Amino acid sequence: MLSKEESTGTLGAVPERAPVPLQGIKVLDLSRVLAGPFCTQVLADLGATVWKVEPPWGDETRGWGPPFVGGESAYFLSANRGKKSLAVDLKHEEGRQVVRALAGRADVLVENFKTGDLARYGLDYEHLAGANPRLVYVSITGFGHDGPRAMEPGYDIALQGMTGIMSVTGCPDGPPTKVGVAWIDVMTGLTAAVGVLAALRERDRSGLGQHLDLSLFDVGVMAMANLAQSYLVTGRVPRRLGNAHAQLVPYQAFEAADGWLIVAVGNDDQFRRFADTAGLAGLARDPRFATNAARVEHREELVAILAEAIRARPRGEWIRRLQAARVPVSPVYDLGEVFADPQAQARRLVWQAAHPAAGVLPMVASPFQHFSRTPAGRGAPPPLLGEHTAEVLRDVLGMEEQRIEAMEAAGIVRTALRGKGRTEPWPYARF
Repeated sequence: MLSKEESTGTLGAVPERAPVPLQGIKVLDLSRVLAGPFCTQVLADLGATVWKVEPPWGDETRGWGPPFVGGESAYFLSANRGKKSLAVDLKHEEGRQVVRALAGRADVLVENFKTGDLARYGLDYEHLAGANPRLVYVSITGFGHDGPRAMEPGYDIALQGMTGIMSVTGCPDGPPTKVGVAWIDVMTGLTAAVGVLAALRERDRSGLGQHLDLSLFDVGVMAMANLAQSYLVTGRVPRRLGNAHAQLVPYQAFEAADGWLIVAVGNDDQFRRFADTAGLAGLARDPRFATNAARVEHREELVAILAEAIRARPRGEWIRRLQAARVPVSPVYDLGEVFADPQAQARRLVWQAAHPAAGVLPMVASPFQHFSRTPAGRGAPPPLLGEHTAEVLRDVLGMEEQRIEAMEAAGIVRTALRGKGRTEPWPYARF
């Protein structure tokens, strides 16, 4: 039975951890920053045990801020919950031996080193699969392991520039614009998680793992979807349309008297209802606007008429009127409005966990929490650097405490924890 706070979403309540879809799956995470960690967080949410191997100075994103909470960056906290952190220096052979031993016990390994880097350490797929042929080994790079750009580093903003998304994002008379989050990193992380699940399913039949060579470049091009396909069949390069849609009109953001909203007309019947509701019924009979194809051709004329009409009334009034007319409409929210929306609370989009340094930590929930039998669970909070080094070395690899202490003294591993920090809820954690 849920408490009143849990049932209303105040605590971001989620189902119990067991059963979970990936229970028993062990993931060795050698990745850092976002694409790889986002993949392994998805796997952790679904129940996998994730060993996150970091250098003794930590994943770079631990220092990417502000904001920081309890000494941890919000960036790091966004992609690393549910994992166990081991701080191991791969420049030492004994550190590499630790990783090889864990790889021998793992089902999945995820890494995003530059092409060739792990081969120098004997930690590439060919070396590790010889000892563990069931290993699903995921490599995430900027451009993949072959081709003329294979040795180039990959950064989200660079790949947004090179895969076309910036060429179609922004105002028509403005500069190319990146998506506000690391869009290709997130897409690549999700694609990698799908690849892992497919490879594990195939392993059920064959008994063998395999190497998944994923690149930000490939994923970014794939995610161009209908625009990429339109170019391939016409040879015409899409242009920037601001918040508009290349193939539907009106399907964009408009400014009302007190804020922005989106009107998403998907067919001619919806347009007729929209025009009637806006007091512009004649537009639906005008041959320039009667069909979607005609509206696309006469986009600028129509949008100018609609923009003037929409500016005359408040956003809330438009939303009520258009919803009543069964015309797709929605507000343009900032993140504060996102999490204040009753739907966000009803769907429990914020989880909370007790973090040893940050206290009660709100986190964006997994959409996989709504499985009917085996939902994703909240799990553990993002780990402190080296928080689980001693635990994993002792309990998984069977090392004696004396050896672990000697390795730490030699700088091969780090096991020290920081202070526990605050434990009261954050003042804005009201979900």
